[in-house]
Amino acid sequence: MLRALASRGRQLKQLRSLAVRGYATEAGKTGKSSLPLILGLAGLGGGGYYAKQSGLLDGLLGSSAIPATPSKDFKPDYQAVRAAIEDVLESNDEYDDGSYGPVLVRLAWHTSGTYDKNDNTGGSNGATMRFGPESGWGANAGLGDARDILEPIKKKFPWISYSDLWTLAGVVAIEAMGGPQIKWRPGRSDKEENGCVPLPDGRLPDASRDNKHVRDVFYRMGFNDQEIVALMGAHAIGRCHADRSGFVGPWTFSPTTFSNGYFTELKGKWHKKKWNGPIQYEDKTGELMMLPTDMWMVWDKKFRQYVDLYAKDQDKFFEDFAAAFSKLLELGVPFEKRDFNTSPSSPKPMA
Repeated sequence: MLRALASRGRQLKQLRSLAVRGYATEAGKTGKSSLPLILGLAGLGGGGYYAKQSGLLDGLLGSSAIPATPSKDFKPDYQAVRAAIEDVLESNDEYDDGSYGPVLVRLAWHTSGTYDKNDNTGGSNGATMRFGPESGWGANAGLGDARDILEPIKKKFPWISYSDLWTLAGVVAIEAMGGPQIKWRPGRSDKEENGCVPLPDGRLPDASRDNKHVRDVFYRMGFNDQEIVALMGAHAIGRCHADRSGFVGPWTFSPTTFSNGYFTELKGKWHKKKWNGPIQYEDKTGELMMLPTDMWMVWDKKFRQYVDLYAKDQDKFFEDFAAAFSKLLELGVPFEKRDFNTSPSSPKPMA
């Protein structure tokens, strides 16, 4: 099945790219999609562009006869879901830098980063971002479009929960952009709107704040300083948009390649950008930017030691990021007690 899907994907890739491009506007401004920030940023609301155009990707991905509640003998094919996600990642060359990968990583991060270990609320389980007030948070601006990008895949594989799909999409995107393999397992379930506990806004980090704020948010989830810096390394991908978050520019010169480039750039010289927007920092070329929370990674001595480590050792960064990101995606998820020794997202065993 996977081989057939891959063949179909190759045959339709060019058609899909041309078809989706027909709906695109100026590069980087397709359908009000959001910047792929890992930290929550205030911005304009999402436009639901792909909800309007969902029929397009529906046709390209095909349909599924698999019921949403399959029989007990049905075996879910997560590799097929993975292939479908990979096929969509670069289906629009005119979107930002040519990949939906960064915004799908942001979706996975933001659906998981609401967790509070003190009362065991939030987290990816439930896919509560589908509903208000969470869907309307400034930190989630534009992520409606990211969810819509995945909607045709959900329609093709209705047996997978939204919460499993969103988190798997983040894992696949990181790996497809050259990042490490992430341990992922299924088992999340979705909640209906009337079963959601409203979460208070402010659970996601604010990029304009300081080191204390960063620790308050990440410690609440159960992360330590090393894990915080490792997760911040995902700023190697994506860019900010002035018309959405208020900030502008990429963190690295290769915003669709997952690497330790965020740390190597962060160790360079930065100065405040002279403009009418919010405080941000730029390098000597004026092409790259860093946010206040990024700068605290080098201003804070405890954070800085990990910046130095990851800047010189990409393998160590990949190892630590993979562990922290996998942990993030599982916060608050009540997995069933069964054997998950093999990851559906990769052939390597889960340690």
